[in-house]
Amino acid sequence: MNRHGGFKTQERVESAIEKILTNVKTIGIEEVGVYECAGRVLAEDVIADTNLPPFDRSAMDGYAVVAEDTFGASKTNPILLKCIGEVRGGEKPKLEVKSGSAVRVFTGSAMPKGANAVIPLEFTRVVGEHLEVFATVPPYKNVSREGEDVRKGEVVLKRGEILQPQDAGILASLGFESVKVFRKPKVAVISTGNELVEIGEKLEDAKLYNSNAPMLCNAISQLGFSAVSLGIARDDFEEIEKKLFEALKFDLIVFTGGTSVGEHDIVPEAVSKHGKILFHGVAMKPGMPTAFGMVKNKPVFMLPGSPSACFLAFETFVIPALFRMVNVRVIERKGTLKKGILQARVPSEIGIRSNVRVYWEKGKVYPVRISGSGILSSLVKANALLLVPENVEGYEEGEEVEVKLIRDITEVFE
Repeated sequence: MNRHGGFKTQERVESAIEKILTNVKTIGIEEVGVYECAGRVLAEDVIADTNLPPFDRSAMDGYAVVAEDTFGASKTNPILLKCIGEVRGGEKPKLEVKSGSAVRVFTGSAMPKGANAVIPLEFTRVVGEHLEVFATVPPYKNVSREGEDVRKGEVVLKRGEILQPQDAGILASLGFESVKVFRKPKVAVISTGNELVEIGEKLEDAKLYNSNAPMLCNAISQLGFSAVSLGIARDDFEEIEKKLFEALKFDLIVFTGGTSVGEHDIVPEAVSKHGKILFHGVAMKPGMPTAFGMVKNKPVFMLPGSPSACFLAFETFVIPALFRMVNVRVIERKGTLKKGILQARVPSEIGIRSNVRVYWEKGKVYPVRISGSGILSSLVKANALLLVPENVEGYEEGEEVEVKLIRDITEVFE
């Protein structure tokens, strides 16, 4: 940097990001409960130690039957079975279904011994102690089989996954109370400039309210990290130095303002006195005065004071560093719309809107085949949703479709 003469060199954006990612490291691992794990980055694979579901269970309200008893049943030719009792959710079945009998079950009920299908309630009618059946069901129709959601020994979630609410659901279903995650960084935000005053103070002369600090603190919080504003430092070397020392108890430090080449732009000087500047000045507009350094192994970002330049520099340089500290590079963010070629046919019923769970990867869309409403792993294995409108009878293999990502797509650094 050449004061008054502009920047001698301007670091290319890609080169600047590489320097940041090379110098920033993860900051440790901690354990968090499943009630507070969403947004955290998994630090180790999660392996199922049981089957899910742990037993065969009914997938709907109806009657547990021997499927073969229903063969040939119709409205004009009902089959008569004897009702021998019921099994409610959470009860261990004590009844045994034999040919010619049926047991009332509810969604989630354990299947009684001998039964291999469930006839839905709407295809039956109770007549005294007997049940008229008006439809045929094949073996294991409307039954969630033991282990069909998750098999014991299966890797349910991989290290580096940014956990989503549905992940908490499957962790709880498997009995996990907590998981190991990378510790999220705590960020100190410091605004600099004689012209600044805090919100709530009286605005006099040519003063301006400090808008960068709330903007950055909210941006950091929105990403799932924590931020604290350490207030305003005047354009004074000792005051900036004091703020820097105060910020060293945090994991990452962000200065805004005082980073250009004017008389009062002294933040880089304070940082270089106690650490190392790795670049100052980038080939980007707005955001050219951005600088980055390390002080006592803590990353220090020096962003422009102009709000737009400050925000764009934050998006470009600080966000990759924050995710590097939790050991991932974010390739695509959750909520992004992506196009891709469907790798298998997706059927749908006219008049019904279908939310098809799919896996998007490099322009290809793979339907997740296990997709029942009670199969939670389908939302864990999928990273996107394909919406099939009510007036569309599905999509064919090879068609281009648009999907919405429901997970962040990441790469693990280590």
